[in-house]
Amino acid sequence: MRTADADILIIPGWSGSEEDHWQSRWERSLKTARRVEQEDWYEPDLSAWTGRIVDQVAAAEKPVVLVAHSLGVVTAVHAVPLMQKEKVAGAFFVAPADADNAADWPVTRGYNACESIRGFTPIPTDPLPFPTTVVASHTDPYCTFERAKALAEAWKAQVIEAGDVGHLNVTSGHGPWPEGLLRFGLFLKELG
Repeated sequence: MRTADADILIIPGWSGSEEDHWQSRWERSLKTARRVEQEDWYEPDLSAWTGRIVDQVAAAEKPVVLVAHSLGVVTAVHAVPLMQKEKVAGAFFVAPADADNAADWPVTRGYNACESIRGFTPIPTDPLPFPTTVVASHTDPYCTFERAKALAEAWKAQVIEAGDVGHLNVTSGHGPWPEGLLRFGLFLKELG
């Protein structure tokens, strides 16, 4: 599959993805990519957040590829039972946030996200009905590699070890993320 053959839905996590984030860069550079916008990036509401994904999948005219980061991964997994699954060709999940253990998260941008994401737990662990890849770091402060691997195994997803690279965001040096774009291209190729 080529990017032109898919509707690529960019699904940021808590606090959104700032301009230099790899998700924002992909949104600008991939012609068929569009962001799933949320009304409030700092006080997420599970029903509202999943509803936006469900609506975007329903509106898609091409096969959908979900590209989620952090809490966006958790949101996408919660949205699966509600969406038209036959329209989704695959999912590329990066640095899933372990919402079940959010008390261990560091304070980010002056916020303690732990309180605002309570409705996102427990994280669903049912197998996903479409090909999925999970890219996870060994030094992600929002999810241990072991936990990311366990979630991926439950979802029947392929795991890609990113190494000791933090949360795969701007703070960890992943504004431009050429390795990620290469991995995403290979993922699309596997989809056919």
